[in-house]
Amino acid sequence: MRVLGVQPDNHTYPFVLKAVAKMIDVREGEMVHEVVVKNGFGELVFVKNGLVHMYAVCGQVENANKVFDEMSVRNLVTWNSVINGFVLNGRPNETLRVFREMVEDGVEPDGFSLVSLLTACAELGALALGKRVHGYMFKVGFVENLHAVNALLDLYAKTGNIVDAKKVFDEMKENSVVSWTALIVGLAVNGYGIEAINLFKELERRGLTPSEITFVGVLYACSHCGMVDEGFAYFKRMKEEFKIEPRIEHYGCMVDMLGRVGRVQQAYDYIIDMPLQPNAVIWRTLLGACTIHKRTDLAEVARAQLIQLEPKHSGDYVLLSNLYASERRWTDVSKVRQTMLQEGIQKSPGHSLVELGNRVYQFTMGDTSHPQSEDIYLKLREITKLLRLQGYMPHVSNVLADIEEEEKETALSYHSEKIAIAFMLINTPNGAPMTVMKNLRVCADCHLVIKLISKVFKREIVVRDRSRFHHFKDGSCTCKDYW
Repeated sequence: MRVLGVQPDNHTYPFVLKAVAKMIDVREGEMVHEVVVKNGFGELVFVKNGLVHMYAVCGQVENANKVFDEMSVRNLVTWNSVINGFVLNGRPNETLRVFREMVEDGVEPDGFSLVSLLTACAELGALALGKRVHGYMFKVGFVENLHAVNALLDLYAKTGNIVDAKKVFDEMKENSVVSWTALIVGLAVNGYGIEAINLFKELERRGLTPSEITFVGVLYACSHCGMVDEGFAYFKRMKEEFKIEPRIEHYGCMVDMLGRVGRVQQAYDYIIDMPLQPNAVIWRTLLGACTIHKRTDLAEVARAQLIQLEPKHSGDYVLLSNLYASERRWTDVSKVRQTMLQEGIQKSPGHSLVELGNRVYQFTMGDTSHPQSEDIYLKLREITKLLRLQGYMPHVSNVLADIEEEEKETALSYHSEKIAIAFMLINTPNGAPMTVMKNLRVCADCHLVIKLISKVFKREIVVRDRSRFHHFKDGSCTCKDYW
């Protein structure tokens, strides 16, 4: 078109930018941006909307935000584009910030706005805010919007509120495969594996065709319930009956399933026989299973593969160090940590998030930054005394360091989820439920402590760790101590 000398107009560039976004080719997009400015179309709102969307989809969220900030005229599409850009790039806090600015600017959100907002709430674990969004949807009639309701269902599932997730699902006039999948995955990660499988069977009875993501949920449910034979049967059906070519995520579920039940050698053989090239996640899953089941030989094989694929991933060093420490091989622990120092690799610090009064609070291990720190640690000491009356003995084996037993007990007491729970016990009414989001896997000692807290303080406590949800009530957990 340009070679023929046909001049573009204000309709041309939005389509071109949409094509670039589909290709995820930011270099091409930057060249189009230059032409847009050169030809004098740079101030048109539809063109700038296209630029915001293009940069966001291509992972250049800062450039998207820059274009947005420079715009003197904005419409709803503009706001939705930058909000969705922050969601796509894993920036939930910025998503909420821009959404607030949009509302303050007098712009009414639509279904697309709410999908982005609910996605951000799910990422942050901001259940209270999500519930307010739910109320708004009901008030303005968005409960008929399938995409927004699916996002709401996903929010409840991802914040451990599976009762409300089921309620949203049951009240939907139309359940798409996305709706069924969201609830199946939600049930699986919340520890309700049998219910997830039963829901999948109901999906089949309704004549719906499951997607590849549906099967990720089904295999995840089998993995976290130790249902190995059922997992292999569903994997076979997925390929043969539904003609879905397994993706790396499906193979990852199978490796995880074998590793969890202690069949580590079989998991390794499965990886070797995979038709796809195993990625770092697959090898890391095996390494984690080796750490739990004390298979040092295969752990070192997995680690060798990970050095080739992701040599700077701190978690791999930590897993191997933990395995050596559990076997009291302190020289090998020292070597691993020395390598981390030499390579400049730092362990990701554990943190826990809780929501209170429309604010999200973050705590780290041994955190003393909160104004209520003195009261929090006083509460922790009270908790320890009460739990010891229930027969609690710290699992000092979880502190994998060559230090005295008493020091290990102190270290365990200050894990971030315990601090977060103490904070919530101080600041919420007796009997009120609480939800904690943790970025790492919950350790065995914390798991035991939280079970006992739920019994002693008569609280329902939901903990989302790196891989799943734990629902604690009356001294027991939905994971049945299998995670």
